[in-house]
Amino acid sequence: MHELALSQQVARLVTRAAAGRRVAAVHLEVGHLRQVTPEALEHAWVATVNRTPLASARLVVTAVPAAVLCADCHAETVLAGVPRFDCGACGSHDTRVVRGEEFRLTAIDVDDDPTTGG
Repeated sequence: MHELALSQQVARLVTRAAAGRRVAAVHLEVGHLRQVTPEALEHAWVATVNRTPLASARLVVTAVPAAVLCADCHAETVLAGVPRFDCGACGSHDTRVVRGEEFRLTAIDVDDDPTTGG
């Protein structure tokens, strides 16, 4: 399960960025083409942060739909269901993926108040 390796790397990045502050939430963008199962990622996150300073941090995952851009007509097509990489406007197969491959840590919510025990 590569979700475990991903959650471990995210936890390392978040721990470093938090610099000792309590982390309330970790925000990720995950593209549909990344082959990451949100439920598996959530379970991996819980296992990864268990008994660590990140144990109370929520994982907030925003799904990014995949899309292709047509080289012929310049239309952008969002891929739905089983991905077909042809243009939804003109049918051309000369397209490139412009969204959907993301795995991005976008933000962490931290408690800057040292009196809260964080």
